[in-house]
Amino acid sequence: MNPHNKSIEELKEIAAQVRRDIVRMVHAVNSGHPGGSLGCTDYFVSLYFKVMNYSTDFKMDGKGEDLFFLSNGHISPVWYSTLARAGFFEVKELATFRKINSRLQGHPATEEGLEGIRIASGSLGQGLSVALGAAQTKKLNNDNSLVYVLMGDGEVEEGQVWEAAMYAAHHKIDNVIATIDRNGQQIDGSTNEVMGLGDLKAKFEAFGWHVIEANGNNFETLLPALDEAKKSSGHGKPVLMLMDTEMGYGVDFMMGSHKWHGVAPNDEQLQIALQQLAVQQASDY
Repeated sequence: MNPHNKSIEELKEIAAQVRRDIVRMVHAVNSGHPGGSLGCTDYFVSLYFKVMNYSTDFKMDGKGEDLFFLSNGHISPVWYSTLARAGFFEVKELATFRKINSRLQGHPATEEGLEGIRIASGSLGQGLSVALGAAQTKKLNNDNSLVYVLMGDGEVEEGQVWEAAMYAAHHKIDNVIATIDRNGQQIDGSTNEVMGLGDLKAKFEAFGWHVIEANGNNFETLLPALDEAKKSSGHGKPVLMLMDTEMGYGVDFMMGSHKWHGVAPNDEQLQIALQQLAVQQASDY
């Protein structure tokens, strides 16, 4: 039940289109979070167009299919675009992002019934706990599907993440693949300046996790890392992928700066960004 199985060249084209969606969405309402969204685009495209088994006939219980939870919900633009491009809802709905009565709220929510969204998120630190609950439920139901969850590295400053990390190892929840977007930036500056994270690999390994490191902005290395993560599941340890990305990836004036965490491009900046995110046949909404 994998509706997509794209080549790397096809994935790159989809990623460029998703990045176009992101900058246009936040520009249209002069609000939103482009930096982390652009940095994580290749990860989302890999999951939904290559890695995960799921159905676009969306059901909240997700029985028999892989599940994805977004913990750092502020990067909703990349998720909304990916879901639309994967066929969960019509691409034209992206034009309603952050508008009154839209299903595409600034942070993902469930009350409006947007396909693909199973929890409200954006209160940082909670997504890993939710993913572990879903993963345990699958075990109880003899469902061999996997549960994926994405967190930001700044988010790992939240204490609940470490409670969940301890819980996962203790209960041998080995059907979850957690990913930390390690871009080194958060809203007020670099993670090193705000709250140094130290050696995340050593810390999670000490908690009992199997840890894989990956470049999140290179399909040639990201896809093998995700494949390794899948193969590492089911062996008694929860799996973590430490994914190095660059905030604002794909738009040169946004790259590597925390200043684009939650700032929209102006008209001139949008045009520059779209020129840099050229695709062979754009299908802008």
